[in-house]
Amino acid sequence: MFDFKIYGHKNMTDKYRHLHIKLTPQRLAIFKFMEGNKSHPSAEAIFSAVKKQYPTMSFATVYNTLDALKNKGGIRELKIDSVKKRYDPDLTPHHHMICVTCHQIFDLFADIEVSITDELIQGFKIHDKNIEITGLCRNCQ
Repeated sequence: MFDFKIYGHKNMTDKYRHLHIKLTPQRLAIFKFMEGNKSHPSAEAIFSAVKKQYPTMSFATVYNTLDALKNKGGIRELKIDSVKKRYDPDLTPHHHMICVTCHQIFDLFADIEVSITDELIQGFKIHDKNIEITGLCRNCQ
């Protein structure tokens, strides 16, 4: 069994049991891969990594697990990549910088103020604000 001691929970199963998600060995492997992952992986990347441990796992299992985790508030789905969804396990408020060459995504932990007047939003109720900054990372410059 994995060592799942994280974030003040006795173990990873406690963390996800609280979200009322059915826990299987395959799902726990997906959760372990995502925990603390800063690469903002796609479902395909997660599938590729976890399939090494569970060769009979289907892509549908990965996709359905990510969808369940997203719906329960355990991860954030990023719509940064127009080709495929990316996932972020860090739920703290932050923004993203995306390299236009290598497509790597970097977390930006900064309080960026955007002034939006009531006149501009016209009664729209804001749930979240995410800023995406595109450019060239250090390696691609």
